[in-house]
Amino acid sequence: MSRVKGLSRVREIMANPKKHLQEYKKDGRKVIGYLCCFAPPEIIHAAGAIPYRLTGTPGESTSEVDGYLEPYGCPYVRNIFSQYLKGRQDFLDGLVISHSCDMVQRLYGIWTYYYPLAYNRLVNVPHQLFPWSQEFYRRELVFFQESLERFCNKEISIKSLKESIELYNQIRKLLRNLYKLRGGNNLIISSSELMEVMIAGELLPPEEFRTILQEVLEEIKPRSPVTYQARVLVWGSILDHPRFYQIIEKAGGQVVADDTCLGMRFWNEDVPMEEDPFEGLKEHYLVKFQCPRTDRGPGVKRFDYLLNMAKEYQADGIIGYTISFCDPHKLDYPDLRDYLEQQGFPMLLIDDNYSLQSTGAISTRVQAFLEMLPNKNAF
Repeated sequence: MSRVKGLSRVREIMANPKKHLQEYKKDGRKVIGYLCCFAPPEIIHAAGAIPYRLTGTPGESTSEVDGYLEPYGCPYVRNIFSQYLKGRQDFLDGLVISHSCDMVQRLYGIWTYYYPLAYNRLVNVPHQLFPWSQEFYRRELVFFQESLERFCNKEISIKSLKESIELYNQIRKLLRNLYKLRGGNNLIISSSELMEVMIAGELLPPEEFRTILQEVLEEIKPRSPVTYQARVLVWGSILDHPRFYQIIEKAGGQVVADDTCLGMRFWNEDVPMEEDPFEGLKEHYLVKFQCPRTDRGPGVKRFDYLLNMAKEYQADGIIGYTISFCDPHKLDYPDLRDYLEQQGFPMLLIDDNYSLQSTGAISTRVQAFLEMLPNKNAF
């Protein structure tokens, strides 16, 4: 294992995650790729495997996917599959995909038909929060556990599952400490650096991620505060690359909070430690996980959590990032924009095809937006 620590270790892992994970595979550990977190990584970890969040590479050609998926589909899903077709994820022992949206479920069918792995699992996730749909999801998690037990040849006891949940909760607490240092009144870590840390954490065994978080917290303590023009909250679909945050920083903004799949949606609250751990996982990943793909009823009250976040982190404005063909986020945007602007929080939407290639145009729009903000919190 590398002796590099902290942020340097984070960048080393991001530069070559395949090499890093192959070191663990030498010790006999299985690596299971998952998309998205409705298939809780805590269950994968409790089975003795390494949960590996499938990520893409924005801006890369996905032409090799054309024979499998239509071009007018989610560019993120296409990019994920292209990573496997290019041989960058051939270390995977298993594939777990949860029904976050129709395109993701379609990916599961195509991937497992043409390139089945040793372990393949679809976790079916309801789109509503009725008592019976919550019980359906809880049972899906139990079936998921049982399938992993058979594949890994290891019993997942209630005790081991609770230990995995506690480990991930420790990680959540450390990340929330970093959130405060990114979004509090004494900012000593940039938003893009924190994004790098969170992305690397999705590719690591949680034990190593916890250690790296502790190292990063110690490393940044002596820093001077970050300067910025405006405080920004980022809302949107998948962001698994620091490039978008770097664009905002270059324009003079600091992302002090985020509501994205890999960010605070996942880490902001602990999984409840219930007597039945599946109840806690259900509560965290279905009931409280604020993803637009889950129906929370009509009306703008469903956006209150985001308004509270903007107030807590003293955001000057909100920047939304949506990926082409991501209907759940796009359909929420008009109501969300109007609601936030009525409450005094201007909003800008960046619609991208998961490439960030038109960085000049995006940068111009972001810079113009930041210059229009009241900058009531500028440092």
